[in-house]
Amino acid sequence: MLDTFKVFNLLLISSFLFLVSCSNEKQTLPKKALPPLQVNTITVHKEAVPIWKRYTAMTKASSQQAVKARVSGVLEKRYFKDGQVVKKGQKLFKIEQSEYIANLNIAQAKKAQDEAALALAKADVQRYAPLVAEGLAPRSILEQYQANKKKLLAIIAGDVAQIHKAKLQLDYTIIKAPVSGRISARYVDVGNLVGQGEATLLTTIVQINPLYTYFSPSQKDVRLFQKYKSKGNASVFIEVADSVDKFRLNGSLDFANNSVDALTSTITMRATIQNSEYKVLPGTFVYINIFINDTYKFLMLPPEVIFSDQIGNYVYVVDANNTLQRKNIHKGYSTQYYTSVSKGLQDGERVVVSALMKLKEGIAVTTTDVSQTQGIQAILKHNHLVPKKR
Repeated sequence: MLDTFKVFNLLLISSFLFLVSCSNEKQTLPKKALPPLQVNTITVHKEAVPIWKRYTAMTKASSQQAVKARVSGVLEKRYFKDGQVVKKGQKLFKIEQSEYIANLNIAQAKKAQDEAALALAKADVQRYAPLVAEGLAPRSILEQYQANKKKLLAIIAGDVAQIHKAKLQLDYTIIKAPVSGRISARYVDVGNLVGQGEATLLTTIVQINPLYTYFSPSQKDVRLFQKYKSKGNASVFIEVADSVDKFRLNGSLDFANNSVDALTSTITMRATIQNSEYKVLPGTFVYINIFINDTYKFLMLPPEVIFSDQIGNYVYVVDANNTLQRKNIHKGYSTQYYTSVSKGLQDGERVVVSALMKLKEGIAVTTTDVSQTQGIQAILKHNHLVPKKR
């Protein structure tokens, strides 16, 4: 029994030593090296980049017209729906016409009557002129006929004016749109008497194509803009703030006020925007982007690849050994699309633009150059920030 116990203990000790030996062998195995991190890079260059300046702005109708009744009468018809887009010259209302048709007929009848009297006066003059010349009739009678002829000519001229007036009043019974634009709700319903004693306001039309956009840059910005702008009427585009479906409308800068606001030290400026689909209404808060120049060279980066900490701003670049290096940089002019780097980067360096959360200085990487699709020039083209040459 004792011998069996000794054998059992020997077996346990042997097993323990074997396990310890295996554990030591595992601990001494070399660790496997991590594979290089796959990253995308863009190669940066100092190059000419279009510079845009962004401001907040407010839209306004390029024209606002009040549509009024110019003659009196009962409103007989309405030809539009409240809020619809109308074209210049389109019929909007009709005022009862019977009175104005009758006035035109009376004026035309009077003219015909006076023309008949003129024909008789002309015949009297022609008949008496030879008789007076031969001394067979008194000159006073001829002079009366001649005066009557002139009088009738004057009366007929008045008749023509009355006919013209009657036609105008008849035309005014059909009320047309003075401009193209979006019409408001009607202010008067069919069946009401309008134009009695004063011109009744029937509706209003706002012309929103083109659309005006007003903004107020500082004096300093205006001076810099005037100094560096590369063409007369600068290209602009607007973006609607907090829009669900992002879109932009293009236009040009066409007005700057002739005085400075003493309270804000700003200058009111205006851009004319093409709004053919009536996407933006007057009174809308928008962002306006103004093209300044595209002849000056900058080294630009997408803003999202720039990190910052207590030391300052920095990016990760890939060196000749395909190792990540931190580069501290100084930022210059910046927009939502690009940021200029004034110090810290050299022309031709490879800046990492992917796997940004995994980057760490000193780690090995493999790279794919995506400058053609994610570089600054690609960003400019994708966002339509390259103005057309004039």
